[in-house]
Amino acid sequence: MGCNTSSEAKAEEKNSEENKTNTHTEEKQKETAQESKSEEEAATKIQAAFRGHKTRKSISMKAANKNDPEPEPTKAELEAEFRADDKELCNAATKIQASFRGHQARKQTQVEKTQEQQDKEDIEKIDLADPELNKAATKIQASFRGHKVRKDTN
Repeated sequence: MGCNTSSEAKAEEKNSEENKTNTHTEEKQKETAQESKSEEEAATKIQAAFRGHKTRKSISMKAANKNDPEPEPTKAELEAEFRADDKELCNAATKIQASFRGHQARKQTQVEKTQEQQDKEDIEKIDLADPELNKAATKIQASFRGHKVRKDTN
């Protein structure tokens, strides 16, 4: 490399200034990107907090409204709304009643079956070889026979 001429020195100086400017511009862009990213995160946090506040407020308002129920309609209001000659309404009421009665019957049958199964299990658990059981059976038979004889003699 030889001596730098003034035009070459100016060109190198210009290149180094451009590099510095480019580097400075890139650093500013990175800082701006980081700032905008942190601003976006901050905005997201603020929005999330506000939405949570809004939701909690609406839930508390709904709970407050449930505590103040609407008054029960009067008999006259119900009669005005539901007429006895409305066939569609009568059919719907009949269907609801039939469904509920069927539900009750199935539930009762299930309870009875469960009780029968429990009784069968209890009978199967009885030890027929137990001497106490034989004494109890003899006592029951004797008392019943005595009752029967007294009833027949009168």
